[in-house]
Amino acid sequence: MKHRLFVISAASGAGKTTLKNLVIQGFPDICYSISATTRSPREGEIDGVHYFFKTKEEFKKMIAEEALVEWNEVHGNYYGTPKKFVEEKLADGKRVLFDLDVFGKVNFDKVYPEATGILILPPSIEELKKRLCERASDTEEVIQLRLANANKEMDFAHQFGKYEYTIINDDLEKAAQELREILKDPHLS
Repeated sequence: MKHRLFVISAASGAGKTTLKNLVIQGFPDICYSISATTRSPREGEIDGVHYFFKTKEEFKKMIAEEALVEWNEVHGNYYGTPKKFVEEKLADGKRVLFDLDVFGKVNFDKVYPEATGILILPPSIEELKKRLCERASDTEEVIQLRLANANKEMDFAHQFGKYEYTIINDDLEKAAQELREILKDPHLS
């Protein structure tokens, strides 16, 4: 199982989803982990493809049944990694790429300590605010909450996270190439 699990963490808006989408298609042996969440789908998101969308009651049942590797409440919604999905992909011989917040990564590492951590950082908080505003999917209040949380998340990642790699996403193609190099490393496959 060593070097078969990769966890990307970043503050919301740092570009981890864009990076993942740009890079993962070049690695047919890597699948993207689908998280469960109680947040509402954004336009174009499909249940079972982008997330497993759950009601709060369904999610709480998964917690009670210990059906999640890790879970957390973020921005008023629950997010978690279903154990069944991870185990099925590993049994199929796949490597798995996860998108977890820094708090979820700490809990994930308790179950899968061999996971390789990759921290994606924005070039600055000002750039992060610009990206969140350009996304136009959140209210000003939510953007301010995300920025406040971003500072806490980055501090937490530096103090308590286990990240073997850090990528500053100041240039998308450069950051994508750095991620490709990590995933291509023969010691990590």
